[in-house]
Amino acid sequence: MCDELVVCSMRLPSAAVLASLLPALALPALPAEAAARTGTTYYVDSKEGDDAADGTAPDRAWRTLEPVNAAELRPGDTVAVKRGGSFRGPLTLSARGTAASPITVKAYGKGALPRISGRTASCVVVEGDHWHISGLRASGCPWAGFEIKGRHNVLSGVEADRNVAGVSVTPAASRNTIRDSRFTDNNRMSVNDKGGDNDSGAFGILLNGDDNLVTRNTITGSHAKSYDYGVDGAAIEIFGGNRNRITHNRAHDNNTFSELGAEKGDTATGNIFAFNVVTSTLKSGSFLVTRGPRHVVGPVKGTRAAHNSVYMPARHTIGWSCHDGCSPSILRLRNNVIAVGGEAGYEDGKGADEAASVYQARSVKIKLGPGSVVADPRFVSRRDLRLAPSSPARGRAVRLDDSWFGGRELARDFTGKPLPSSTRHAGAYQ
Repeated sequence: MCDELVVCSMRLPSAAVLASLLPALALPALPAEAAARTGTTYYVDSKEGDDAADGTAPDRAWRTLEPVNAAELRPGDTVAVKRGGSFRGPLTLSARGTAASPITVKAYGKGALPRISGRTASCVVVEGDHWHISGLRASGCPWAGFEIKGRHNVLSGVEADRNVAGVSVTPAASRNTIRDSRFTDNNRMSVNDKGGDNDSGAFGILLNGDDNLVTRNTITGSHAKSYDYGVDGAAIEIFGGNRNRITHNRAHDNNTFSELGAEKGDTATGNIFAFNVVTSTLKSGSFLVTRGPRHVVGPVKGTRAAHNSVYMPARHTIGWSCHDGCSPSILRLRNNVIAVGGEAGYEDGKGADEAASVYQARSVKIKLGPGSVVADPRFVSRRDLRLAPSSPARGRAVRLDDSWFGGRELARDFTGKPLPSSTRHAGAYQ
């Protein structure tokens, strides 16, 4: 943030960790298709491997990532990386799988996730399509832990820490899924110099591409000191990305949960935020920041936020900000529970389209929509944002069609429960 209420502009390159991971959601499995190819499994072991071996068995494993980068991998192949190992990146995944036969990267053995670090910009670079990547940790990379450049790739059960961005999804990357993963203390700046308006960095996930799904992740510690803004960073930053779905994530101690923008002539349209749980103990912060047409990185059109639960008790906090020409075409909000120690929200122009929410704040200057109230939401605790039996958020929600959540498969509360057919509660929990 630039100061306690006004959030700084974005540029395209520009802490505590919660005790438990997200509960499992009953989302559908990836579709099974006929004619899947049974491929070859290649093993990599940083302690006992040998790059002169053929890599096709644990006792013939490769030692480094270089043979993987050079291998002519085919649909259905698997790369198995031994746990407890440490590797110098990059791991460059350039082959192409298919929907029926993706190429898989996974961990094997016992111990900690295999760690990839290095001096190149990104530690794991996914250039190809239809990769399923799990069980890797990318740490201390100069730019991104994972950089996704392709389409239809899945990151699941990965970890990224101490990078500028835990994951960077490039402008050409689309229809990728980032799920069930941990992004911790990605708190470094890519630009951090005195003067100007150009500091940038500290992203849990940076989305520059379209139609990606970010769900069931835990994102913590995305904040860093900034010469220009004092502090900067975001759990999930969207710049120029369209129709991304941000759902069922748990975020803690990030400077901003999400900030959106686009270069002039580009768009960041139709992004959805639903059933996210956001908490913070930081001195400043915000849940959602978006821009109208008068801003240098605006307008950001068609953002929707529904059934999110937010608790940020510090004084210099703000729930949501829609500035430089806000209107209902810029931001729509429904069924949220937002408790902050500062401003409930900020809007100018025609204002946002807001309804059926509960706000608790030091100052409430936004125009409340139908069914919205200012009241103590009565969370179970500061960390547990479920609703106490006496909460005014109970029964307050209005019914929404599945497009508000990014599709029927995502129309479930934070714990995975189907939405009730009758009375619904505001916030992430039913």
